[in-house]
Amino acid sequence: MTGVAPGGAAQVLPVGQPDDFASAPKSQGRIALGRFVRNKVAMAATLLFVLIVVVSFVAPSLYHWKYDHADLDALSVQPGRQGHVLGTDETGFDLLARLMRGTQRDFVVIVVSTTIAVFLGTFVGAVAGYYGKLIDNLLMRMVDIMLVVPSLVILIVACKAFPAAATAQGIAVIFGLFGWMGLSRLVRAQVLSLREREFVEAARALGASDLRIVLRHLIPNVLPTILVFGTLFAAISIVAETSVTYLGYGVQPPDTSLGLLVTRGVDAVDTRSWLFYYPGTLIVVIVLAVNLIGEGIRKAFDPRHVQVRE
Repeated sequence: MTGVAPGGAAQVLPVGQPDDFASAPKSQGRIALGRFVRNKVAMAATLLFVLIVVVSFVAPSLYHWKYDHADLDALSVQPGRQGHVLGTDETGFDLLARLMRGTQRDFVVIVVSTTIAVFLGTFVGAVAGYYGKLIDNLLMRMVDIMLVVPSLVILIVACKAFPAAATAQGIAVIFGLFGWMGLSRLVRAQVLSLREREFVEAARALGASDLRIVLRHLIPNVLPTILVFGTLFAAISIVAETSVTYLGYGVQPPDTSLGLLVTRGVDAVDTRSWLFYYPGTLIVVIVLAVNLIGEGIRKAFDPRHVQVRE
């Protein structure tokens, strides 16, 4: 590659070292990822959440107490006594072991419910927004009807009517099936405006099918909204599981969850405070971490929050 030096003489530029005007452009995903990585709060929240999940799944195999094993010689032991790091409850169950098991159950709720809600919300919203007219009216009227009754009420009624659904998996499926309506409205609104853009018209002119247009051109442009909704919904799902379990319709013994640990610790908050504050604090930390991750994703895709040169 050649260039012109200030004196007018030709200058050879090294191969593989392009000048500033020939630098390769970055994709939107790489730019957003770079912004997210530079967000110290979001990265700290991500690392904290990953650490909690890894510990909850790996540490039980290394910890000498199991969540379903009661130490009858250590009833209501305070933290740090008789080999129990966080103490025990009135039946001798190790609190740390049950916290790790509860975190596993809540992680199942997060993954299953968020996956179902994101898939249904994106599918319904994209179809309604792309085709419009009759299909749009039918789908949105269905959404309006489902929004009349809050998903938490449906979850309580379903768990009460079908006790077999009062498990982490059952709660996750029910909450996901009735928690996608908000996302469908957001996706529909954006697809309605995107379907008239030039790149969509060009794809149609080239013979692209409706499925290809939706999957390759529309949904990628709605991805920031989907990701933010997914993180916020994940936090809400933990609160929903805790609420349902606190009311007596959620996870039941011998299994456990963070919501069940908080529920059983409420009655002992004055005498055995560790049974309430440890699981309660862990729920707050997880929900806060997930919310901060969602806020970081939102800022990463929002150019108005960029403060440094990409």
